[in-house]
Amino acid sequence: MLRYSFVLLAGLWAAAPAAAAGWADGLFDELSKDFGSVPHGQLLTHSFKITNNTKTPVNISSIRVSCGCVTAQANQGFLNPGQETTLTAKMDSSRFSGVRTVTIFVQFNQPNFDEVRLWVQANSRSDFVMTPDQIALGQVKRGSAQNAAVTLTFYGNPTAQVTEVKTETNYIQASVQKVSQTDAEVAYQVTAKMRQDTPVGKWYTDVWVKTNIPSMPQLRVPLTVEVESALSVSPEVINLGAVKAGGEVEKKVIVRGVKPFKVVKVESGGEELVVKDSSADSQANHVLTVKLKPTRAGEFTRTVRVLTDLKEDSQTDFRVTAQVAPEK
Repeated sequence: MLRYSFVLLAGLWAAAPAAAAGWADGLFDELSKDFGSVPHGQLLTHSFKITNNTKTPVNISSIRVSCGCVTAQANQGFLNPGQETTLTAKMDSSRFSGVRTVTIFVQFNQPNFDEVRLWVQANSRSDFVMTPDQIALGQVKRGSAQNAAVTLTFYGNPTAQVTEVKTETNYIQASVQKVSQTDAEVAYQVTAKMRQDTPVGKWYTDVWVKTNIPSMPQLRVPLTVEVESALSVSPEVINLGAVKAGGEVEKKVIVRGVKPFKVVKVESGGEELVVKDSSADSQANHVLTVKLKPTRAGEFTRTVRVLTDLKEDSQTDFRVTAQVAPEK
């Protein structure tokens, strides 16, 4: 990516390209983030992904910003070849009004010096509010339906309209409807619904709202969700404690699903550890009995895999540990 600077020479403005991009620019998946128009006071967050796609280790030596309204921090400074991390930028829109563009200077000192310039931008406005300040779908099980909404209220412009809503991912479906209007303000509700096939993981995305207001043609609504597997185990680690070789100890574990299922097989990895289901029926919760009969002393660690008849996310694992003492 080329950066450009403008130089005043002999009373005339002339555009001239700056030096070519350095090697470190290629570590970032993007070099800028425009948050668009945002309510005054909203805290804006964006993560820049960094990947060491070189053949040598790289190291971030310093990060600085051009405005106190922005903070930036890398989760990890030293990266071996192939490693990834993120640089998280936070912009406090209560610290300014109107359009503000801030540069983040990221310096590297390994394998040699280079500087990457990122920028973030926002238009902090006091003529509308967003309640709450994001669409938070929370923690949801994969396969379950979940939706949440925010209300956008526009002040001093009763003709304000939301003309369209778009999402950055097909896994989120958004809709909008007008909920109130007076001579002084108009309010719209933006609702986001998560598809049942949304992959497992933590999601951070945006819903973009288009308006008929020339000074803010689109608004950004941040969305967060953590999709958990359709199967879960409680506890995920079973500590059987101390047991003598030749002895016996057992505990219970619960496998939960978003809908009824059958346990078709349990792989425990050997005869010492036996895991049995309390029911052969299809149900949402299964209680498994975990029984250990160790034959030799030492630390016992085993991963147990539970296979079910669910079509998606059909298996889950849990770990069993114990300290086996010698048989006397």
